[in-house]
Amino acid sequence: LKSLIAYSSVSHMGLVVAAALIQTPWSFTGATILMISHGLISSTLFCLANTNYERTHSRTMLLTRGLQTMLPLMTTWWLLSNLFNMALPPTPNLLGEMAIIISLFNWSPWTIIITGLGTLITAAYSLHMFLMTQRGQLPTHLKYISPTFTREHCLMLMHLTPMLLIMLKPELISGGFS
Repeated sequence: LKSLIAYSSVSHMGLVVAAALIQTPWSFTGATILMISHGLISSTLFCLANTNYERTHSRTMLLTRGLQTMLPLMTTWWLLSNLFNMALPPTPNLLGEMAIIISLFNWSPWTIIITGLGTLITAAYSLHMFLMTQRGQLPTHLKYISPTFTREHCLMLMHLTPMLLIMLKPELISGGFS
């Protein structure tokens, strides 16, 4: 579970490095937006992975499936975090990725193939991570799972609220390019 979250970090930071190397105003703006939004989202995903671990005592996705039936609000946090991570419109991740991809395409049209495949693969394993942990039958060894705590929901809210504010006012992190 944690390795899939780390793979999304590698994917996003690959875009940031590419943006820094071509050194255009759009690429720097896109890199800034992507770094800020990725920092918030990857932290949220690692917190969610830890809450799963605290309840199931396993990081193996096959042993932690079906949590949607036991923890429906936590599933909502998982869904929102994965949607942000996949750069769905109108998330700041999409704004940053698009600025970087446009800059890379202007630099060399061939980069669209690499960035397109990378974005597609990231979205695919984000969906896989959500489906494997939240959907399906609850394993038989998980008869009792402790309920979620208010502090956990507050933690997720504090991670995602800045993302929602940035969605409403992207100028907060993008300068004049939004």
